Amino acid sequence: MTPTASQPHGYDMLAFDWDGTLFDSTAIIARSIQAAVADVGGTPPSEEQARWVIGMELHAALAKAAPDVPPEQYPELGRRYRYHYLQHQDDIVLFDGALEMLKQLKAKGFLLAVATGKSRRGLNEVLASHDLHGLFDDSRTADETAGKPSPLMLQELMQIWDVRPERLLMIGDTSHDLQMALNAGCASVAVTYGAHAAQGQQAYGPLFTAHTVPELAAWLEQCQPSRAQHQR
Repeated sequence: MTPTASQPHGYDMLAFDWDGTLFDSTAIIARSIQAAVADVGGTPPSEEQARWVIGMELHAALAKAAPDVPPEQYPELGRRYRYHYLQHQDDIVLFDGALEMLKQLKAKGFLLAVATGKSRRGLNEVLASHDLHGLFDDSRTADETAGKPSPLMLQELMQIWDVRPERLLMIGDTSHDLQMALNAGCASVAVTYGAHAAQGQQAYGPLFTAHTVPELAAWLEQCQPSRAQHQR
């Protein structure tokens, strides 16, 4: 491994971001944002700018990526983004090794959750299309609670599952994910194969920085669940 690393600890719940962490969707999302902005007459953001907003709640992300688009056009901007994204949705797959990693963590007894900037509709569609429903114990999306980096997603998960902040680990590819974990008082692990590069992540103190899914899986394999108090 090439770590920025700390010794793994025991956790009750592992909360994963979706796009760019488990799902290889970053490039398509960035291109869809660029195309949507052009459709409504705005100045398309660079790929780096489009990648930076991934993980945020959709309208907040589009507003950040298209500052010259007036607010009254945000609904249309969102519709155009969804149109372009759906043209390629079936081309997107889980990162190699992600499914096997999740199954191994589930078998060890961890509570597994998703905390994502996607909408509930969008997350449900992709979970159904990849037959992943049984792997996750719970999930939160940006349209049913506060978007990242608000800690509310993680706070709700902790409250429902009676998990203390020190017993939840957030895994994500953006500074928004890591800041959310910090705001919630939780530890985090960063991955660099998604939307944000390592240099933008380190300010939020991740325990470990994984550059590949196998590196992430190997580090998480050292963690141990301690959740006898939780009953499915």
